[in-house]
Amino acid sequence: MAFDSTRVGFLLCILSILIIYTICTQEEFVSIECCAQSANTEPSTGISWTSDESFPLIQGKCIPFEPPVSNDTSYKQVRIFKSDHGSRWCYNLSTISGHDYLIRGTFLHGPSVQTLPDTFFNVSISTTSIAQVNNSIDPFEVEGVFRATNHNVDFCLVTGNGCPFLSKLELRPLSNFSYVNGDPSAILKLVARVDLGSKKEIRYPTDSSDRIWTIDASFNAIPSNVTIYGANPSVPIEVLQTAVTNTEHLQFIHDGLEAGHYDYLVFLYFAELNLSIKTGQRVFDIYINGKKESENFDILQNGSTSNYREIVKMVKANGLLNISLIKVSTDVVGLDPICNAYEIFQVHKRVAGTVQQDVDAIVEVRDALLVENAKNEVLVSLSGDPCIPSPWKGLSCGPASGTPSFVITKLNLSSQRLRGPLPTIISELKELTEINLQNNEFTGTIPESFSTLQHLKNLSFGCNPQLDKQLPPGLSNRSNLNTESGDCGDQSSSSNQAQRNTVIIGTIMGGSVLVTIAVGVIFSCFYRCARHPNVVKHAMTKNAVFSMPSMDDIELKPICIQDFSLRCIETATSKYKTMIGEGGFGAVYRGNLPHGQEVAVKVRSATSTQGTREFENELNLLSAIRHENLVPLLGYCSENDQQILVYPFMSNGSLQDRLYGEASKRKPLDWQTRLSVALGAARGLLYLHTFAGRCVIHRDVKSSNILLDHSMCAKVADFGFSKYAPQEGDSAASLEVRGTAGYLDPEYYSTQQLSAKSDVFSFGVVLLEIISGREPLNIHRPRNEWSLVEWAKPFIKESRIEEIVDPNIKAGYHAEAMWRVVEVALGCIEPFSTYRPCMADIVRELEDALIIENNASEYMKSIESIGGSNRFLSIERKILAVIPTPSEPSPIFSQTMAPPQPR
Repeated sequence: MAFDSTRVGFLLCILSILIIYTICTQEEFVSIECCAQSANTEPSTGISWTSDESFPLIQGKCIPFEPPVSNDTSYKQVRIFKSDHGSRWCYNLSTISGHDYLIRGTFLHGPSVQTLPDTFFNVSISTTSIAQVNNSIDPFEVEGVFRATNHNVDFCLVTGNGCPFLSKLELRPLSNFSYVNGDPSAILKLVARVDLGSKKEIRYPTDSSDRIWTIDASFNAIPSNVTIYGANPSVPIEVLQTAVTNTEHLQFIHDGLEAGHYDYLVFLYFAELNLSIKTGQRVFDIYINGKKESENFDILQNGSTSNYREIVKMVKANGLLNISLIKVSTDVVGLDPICNAYEIFQVHKRVAGTVQQDVDAIVEVRDALLVENAKNEVLVSLSGDPCIPSPWKGLSCGPASGTPSFVITKLNLSSQRLRGPLPTIISELKELTEINLQNNEFTGTIPESFSTLQHLKNLSFGCNPQLDKQLPPGLSNRSNLNTESGDCGDQSSSSNQAQRNTVIIGTIMGGSVLVTIAVGVIFSCFYRCARHPNVVKHAMTKNAVFSMPSMDDIELKPICIQDFSLRCIETATSKYKTMIGEGGFGAVYRGNLPHGQEVAVKVRSATSTQGTREFENELNLLSAIRHENLVPLLGYCSENDQQILVYPFMSNGSLQDRLYGEASKRKPLDWQTRLSVALGAARGLLYLHTFAGRCVIHRDVKSSNILLDHSMCAKVADFGFSKYAPQEGDSAASLEVRGTAGYLDPEYYSTQQLSAKSDVFSFGVVLLEIISGREPLNIHRPRNEWSLVEWAKPFIKESRIEEIVDPNIKAGYHAEAMWRVVEVALGCIEPFSTYRPCMADIVRELEDALIIENNASEYMKSIESIGGSNRFLSIERKILAVIPTPSEPSPIFSQTMAPPQPR
């Protein structure tokens, strides 16, 4: 055969064009492989990946793991972020304002990550949380679509519990798409993107925007090479050249969606693959969750102008999306409905963050300080929005005038050992009222630009030996500016000599009185510990989560909280001899005060994930309230950087210990005692929720925080995360989500909107623990039993509660009392907080249940005394599984219920 140089040249030309096209379309791609040693190209897609080692603020440990697919070598490592580096870890990526983007994080893990205890965290795009990642769930991706509002975007992992992790991160520009045209302020989270009828996954380079089209092989496929005419499809032609059909009725169900009423955006793509079909021959109605969204839909309704159409619908859903295409009967023998592809997005409204000017300024301040302080742990932990969901360390924020955004109002850089000149860019933080630069090693002068800060009231820059303390004229002339510029340790030679003389004299005299002083100290310590405590006023931080009510709000009775010395604490605990527990704050030790009272002493550890805020939060709260079902605070110690809280010793441990704790602590509780404990805990929470006319939310209700005294009286403990319920007019930004995996309210976690119903959800989980004797999360059980809530729900709804009752109480409960508690628990764990009961309703129901149980017990005793049966009668119930609408109350305490309807 003759060598056809013309044909070869043509093929080489085409190949060159394809290579150039591929390179050009990747120019705006950001493709990050965490922990990669070098850049690499993925063979199957041609995508070029770079390492995240080039991100200077990204801290974390790299862990290798086995790929989830044996022939897939692209997943080599995962980056694990330490929980003590801050509350969030963000990758900052460049964008163009007004352009649309796809951002995708891949969370893959092998055995090394799955062993991390109770790890869950939020994924957010800038300040808007869109998803939750849990290391007990199969590896998956989180993808969002958004319109850039400025020159960058943050992809953040926001701590919930444990150590967040990430494997890959991708940013892709989107052009000529209608994803966010309807509402540019929305951020869309991908739920599903399906290429129907295809046998292989499609992504880049077939899809130039690198959307990943998954397959669904459960329908009859219609392959074709038909050309799409008369339209410019927003999906690849290859996606449209396959479709599925089914006799008269085509249905796509997604039933694993987040619980709660959310908006979803549904895109349906249709292409007629049979060119012999005419208008009116393939007609069908489109339903979403039973509502007709499109009637008499015909791909060819515009005649022969196009064989392609797409439908976009915004719908509301709660945990389920059912898309149905139903054939319409016509005079002509009609054809079955078809669909080529679809996408589903969950719609999230953007959460307002910090105004862009302040974001840019504080980032420049951080970067300028890093030049001379590259290893400063505080500086390298600052990422993401500086105010939302919680301010960076050293910042205070307030609402921006006339907008829902926030501005930075206070800058506290004190005691950070910072070196170098003061960044002049600080003056761009126009709403600053306070600047604290004390106790550092700054050099140079106070910038003249600080004079432009019109709202500045306090400026502290003392204890910076190499900083020129001369104020610029624009500041020195301001009468309303408070300044502090005193030096630390700057003494004259004469005063130093005087000090030395004093030390010599003191040394000579000290020997003669040493014994006297020692005896005096010991006597004073023991007297102080033994005497009746007085009300102590202690310093409170301004940014504590919980603050004392003002005297205008409530008339407080004095509560005695004693200020113990560290020496007293060490004496009482025999220098921390007997540890009886350990939590997020630190270890708990058993001790005895001099007058004999047994105490539990909680000592904050150096590695604690909780800090001064939680310490003072608990101190403040328990200084203001006292209730028989709340653990009282006896005293505290804040000395030599130690933070210690002292409580009465609870001799019967925690509810968790008694239900399924260590074998040495597990003493079975009978049903009556469990009911009594549940009622006591509920009464304690009710007191918090109705305290002083403004609800106090505990935020960490769990069985380990319900303690039992010598008489088995339940007392709610651990108020480090407690805070006031938000009220209308509150301007402060919501703090980070707090709670424990297995107990955390899903609505609170997804929306970050706190309410008293968040405690109610957690208490519902506690009730299920009391009923079943099971822990709320246990990944060592079969997969469908990992979550106590999800395991128990089907049994309750099918009236099979005997299968969830703890074997230890199988023959010892009255069925009516048990049903009341079960129904309370079921109401508490409603996904949508509107349908949960309040604590007052819960207390009433538990009181009734206890009365029923007590009366039944007395009755059974009388029966037994005359030789009767000792078995309680069974009461049959049926549970209602109807999802209530907002206009109707939730039937959480109904007595007669109907079984769930099949889907």
